[in-house]
Amino acid sequence: MTEWRRILKEQLSDIPPILDVDSATTLYSEADINDLMHTAMERRKLQVPGSKVTYLVDRNINYTNVCTINCQFCSFYRPPEHREAYTQSVEQIRRRVSELERIGGSRILMQGGVNPNLPLQWYLDLLNELRTQHPSIDLDCFSPIEIEGIADLCGMTTYEVLSKFTTAGLHGLPGGGAEMLVDQIRFDVSPKKGSSDNWLKVMEEAQQLGLVTSATNVFGFGESIGQRIEHMEKIRQLQDRSISKGISHFTSFISWPVMLANNSLGMRNSGQNLFESGSGAVEYLRHVSISRLFFHNIPHIQASWPTMGMDIAQMALFAGADDIGSTMMEENVVSSSGAIKTEASETELRRVIREAGYIPVKRDSEYNLLDSERIVSVV
Repeated sequence: MTEWRRILKEQLSDIPPILDVDSATTLYSEADINDLMHTAMERRKLQVPGSKVTYLVDRNINYTNVCTINCQFCSFYRPPEHREAYTQSVEQIRRRVSELERIGGSRILMQGGVNPNLPLQWYLDLLNELRTQHPSIDLDCFSPIEIEGIADLCGMTTYEVLSKFTTAGLHGLPGGGAEMLVDQIRFDVSPKKGSSDNWLKVMEEAQQLGLVTSATNVFGFGESIGQRIEHMEKIRQLQDRSISKGISHFTSFISWPVMLANNSLGMRNSGQNLFESGSGAVEYLRHVSISRLFFHNIPHIQASWPTMGMDIAQMALFAGADDIGSTMMEENVVSSSGAIKTEASETELRRVIREAGYIPVKRDSEYNLLDSERIVSVV
């Protein structure tokens, strides 16, 4: 019996062993994709029993595109004073939240850039206004990189900033900005971005404050399979620490391949085929399957339809994913780099789930199940 078959057989046992880094690397490199996906589906049944697949009705609000980090894979940002730079007003943001309320949404995912022109009070006023005027909407806002930038600007620690934001109404911290938590890769594509340890530190602080958090992973930067597993291991270790402390921890893991159509990273590597294996459908399904087996301590694995398209996202439900993501009204960041699809209706998400043989159930950002009867088309 080959090594990868032996590992998969162990993972199919009633009480599967925790998948170590070496075994995960072996499976990622060598396992047959069909056997790997089957094993991941069986693991999903252990962690999330039943036939339900969840989805979220939410809206992305990219409140500013001004940023000083200059990530090579980002086509969304504009440097300060650029003619295309913008920052939305509180009233503009409120109108977008009101539109979400009217279709029965429950969360905004608000992220932007590291904008040196916005003082701390701007963020506090915004959170207070949204919490007061839209109490039914969860405010999951500002990635760890933004929190770092705000803290640097106002001379505070990231924990102090998060504490003030939590008091002002912040509900959760998005997992954006993780990309690849391997500094050799991270500093190559984003030299000005904080280290892997910084991202993990801010997330741990958010969990200490009871904020809802999710973990993400963008792959396909030319990293090795071992480095992909290293990223997962750092997240798994933080999850173990937070669970052991009895504090908030990651609700889910979401991964997708880097988009290279419209950014400097794509142009830099044009013709070199460095990223081909990181962006294909089979490679993506392999990544999802491995994440389900590797994260014994993260219950939910989310499919990524914006980057892979609905058909492949649907296939991910047969690779261990138990959630198909959200409606993502008005997504601008991934779409600017060449995403396949940028918006979906609740009706469409439910259809895709049903066609895969599962029962669609609407959720909130904490994975509480919601009433799905009121369905309004977004697109």
